[in-house]
Amino acid sequence: MKSPLYLRPYVRARKLAGMHTLLWEDVSAQETRFDAIVSHCRFAGLRVLDVGCGRADLLAFLRWRDIIPAHYTGLEALPWLARAARRRGYPNCSIVRGDFVQDPSALEVGADVIVFSGSLNLLSSRDFYRTLDAAWRATGRWLAFNFLCSPDLAGATFLKWRHRGRVLAFAERAGAVTAVDDGYEKGDCTVVMRKR
Repeated sequence: MKSPLYLRPYVRARKLAGMHTLLWEDVSAQETRFDAIVSHCRFAGLRVLDVGCGRADLLAFLRWRDIIPAHYTGLEALPWLARAARRRGYPNCSIVRGDFVQDPSALEVGADVIVFSGSLNLLSSRDFYRTLDAAWRATGRWLAFNFLCSPDLAGATFLKWRHRGRVLAFAERAGAVTAVDDGYEKGDCTVVMRKR
């Protein structure tokens, strides 16, 4: 069966080693993005769903920072990344195979915090907003995500960027208490939405 368009860049990149499998620029840039999320969102003692979790690098980052969720669920569509996440063997951690675009109900795991880090950057505009809407309905408290907010980092043809104002308008319509951080890297933006 052929992979959906938004997963094909990962399938092509699988032959490359390490971080390139995740289409990361570099480890430092990813940690900067995690820092932006963590500085605006609470994780300790909460149930976390990491959507498009890859190798569960967010959980590794949280543990390194001594931020321990009550439970971490990683949702990953690609089997080799799900296997890599499971091999890490973290306690209070479940790795689930699933495609959140084709099956938005996969987001309904009873999480207090739902996080997307990089996993929205290959989606069409329709899928981007449909996914955020489903995640906002599914989360108990927080929705945290980053996205490309200008063409500066969206050089590859498979990457999609969004107008910052439109994304913030979505958060406003949802009635969220919203924090925005776009000062860590030009062309990238983090939004954290909290339920009132």
